[in-house]
Amino acid sequence: MSADPRALTLAQLVARARNLADTGPRRLLGIAGAPGAGKSTLAASLVAELGPTAALVPMDGFHLAEVELRRLGRRDRKGAPDTFDAAGYVALLHRLRNPGPLPVYAPEFHRDIEEPVAGAIPVPPDVRLVVTEGNYLLMPEHPWGELRDLFDEVWYLDLDQRERLRRLTDRHIAYGRDPVEAAARARGTDQVNAELIAATAGRADLMVRLSASDHRCDHSR
Repeated sequence: MSADPRALTLAQLVARARNLADTGPRRLLGIAGAPGAGKSTLAASLVAELGPTAALVPMDGFHLAEVELRRLGRRDRKGAPDTFDAAGYVALLHRLRNPGPLPVYAPEFHRDIEEPVAGAIPVPPDVRLVVTEGNYLLMPEHPWGELRDLFDEVWYLDLDQRERLRRLTDRHIAYGRDPVEAAARARGTDQVNAELIAATAGRADLMVRLSASDHRCDHSR
């Protein structure tokens, strides 16, 4: 993979995802990137364009519950690698990789309550492309390192850091933090995680920036 990201339009990425879906009975596409890069909106846009042949299963559904984060003393670092049930996420992707005759149910993170909700996302057996997005899809450390071999492709979504921090700060404000607290979070814990994630970009199949003509990811993860 080139060290420089490729500027691609959403239409080009949809075409690439569609080609991937057409190559077999079930394919897995991962979208990685730092907080605020636009992963969730890109993933949702791909699935919306592909229709019922695709399903979206975000990594965020594997956030540990608030009560468990407090028990572990990790509440202030929510979003760091050890604040997720990584092994559970790996296990789910194994099930999605090899579908049986019944739907597979995945959890979903609800930002309005800051908690994951089990069994919220059904993935029917006839889905040909599962799109999943998250920060740590390319981390080599166990158990995250098992993910890379489960994906048919992983894209790393890159974004200018100044713009990414602006979007991330705006997102924190939208979810109830005051502007000072929001800026501190974006440049503190979130930035530590972003630097960790950036170090994994070289393991991606494609490093991409959405072209300037696409403005659909202004407020996404």
